[in-house]
Amino acid sequence: MASTDSTPDGTIDLRQLMDSKWDVEDLSPGGCNDIAVLPYSSGTTGLPKGVELTHRNIIANICQVTDTHVRLAQETTDEHQDVVPAILPLFHIFGLTGVLLTHLKNLCKVVTVPRFSPEQFLQLLTKHQPQILFVVPPIVGLMANQSELKKEYLQPVRTICSGAAPLGRKDEEKLKSKVGSHIEIIQGYGLTETSPAVFMASKRSKTRGVRGSVGEPLPNTSIKLITADSSQREINSPQDVGEIHVKGPQVMRGYYKKDKETNEAFADGWFKTGDVGYYDEHGMFFISERIKELIKVKGFQVAPTELEEILRNHPDIIEAAVIGVPHKQYGEVPKAYVVPKHNQQADVDGIQRYVAEKVAKYKHLKGGIEVVEAIPKTTSGKILRSELRKEYQKAAQ
Repeated sequence: MASTDSTPDGTIDLRQLMDSKWDVEDLSPGGCNDIAVLPYSSGTTGLPKGVELTHRNIIANICQVTDTHVRLAQETTDEHQDVVPAILPLFHIFGLTGVLLTHLKNLCKVVTVPRFSPEQFLQLLTKHQPQILFVVPPIVGLMANQSELKKEYLQPVRTICSGAAPLGRKDEEKLKSKVGSHIEIIQGYGLTETSPAVFMASKRSKTRGVRGSVGEPLPNTSIKLITADSSQREINSPQDVGEIHVKGPQVMRGYYKKDKETNEAFADGWFKTGDVGYYDEHGMFFISERIKELIKVKGFQVAPTELEEILRNHPDIIEAAVIGVPHKQYGEVPKAYVVPKHNQQADVDGIQRYVAEKVAKYKHLKGGIEVVEAIPKTTSGKILRSELRKEYQKAAQ
């Protein structure tokens, strides 16, 4: 804006803001609870809703993920500055808070990536030599399978952190075997409604070397697991699966102009994530699936992510997605969509046998396997199973 331009009503000139002298009184609790950003939830399980994240939410989450027990960036000095590529879109809360704002606070060099492609990713690694990579599971799969990605390209990298969707332990192990032991591969977990981070690998969890875990609750974050049945009983035993409920300063104020949806999202002050998971005997947490994505096979619950991970580890498959489809005898059964590797012919019968050898009978792909060119995903890398269900319903009509 030119210096002669007038400032619109209700706004503050950036130069005036930067030149102002601020007192602690200006940062009153009331002001901290004003909306800072209004990202929209992905809409993978319903219509998109504006998420009211306050200044307090964002600042709290930045402080939580930069705690000394979980922070990934090294201290910036005259001799060293960590490089962090902003591969994830900045309009997504993972990219905005988790990558951009957190690492600006840490005085890191943040390299923006306008559009991701495998070729640009290789150029990024060789040109900027980053120390930390924030990625999503499809990029993990690309890194593990891309023959052009050599181990030496990743020599400066200390940590690869995956988020936005569950990453199975086999996927982690596959990437680890390729990139080498000097790189930590960790996961975090969060939602748009939690600014986003809830769980992250700590120094304690890293020393345990547990694969497939999203780590431990961040500082000042309370977690409880609730059974999915009508009893809504709180779970207090390792390995028992339940819906994850969260309390903490990073939890949203509510959904924009959606009082009904806001009330439904909370239970006694706890935010209901809609994700199911469990913890082990060491307090490490694992994400199983979204409640609404679970496939109900004759009373058994099947997590699509479990089958997708098995399919991705088939030597001829690069990507996979699984949905539940109607079945007269079983109610629902799993159906798979697979993307074969370049120049590979997918042997559907062979893939069926491959999966059947690794899972219980009720998890077999009785809905069939369909070979496709691509799996629909959000910009943050989540599989859009709702789109696959729509395509299935169209074909079934």
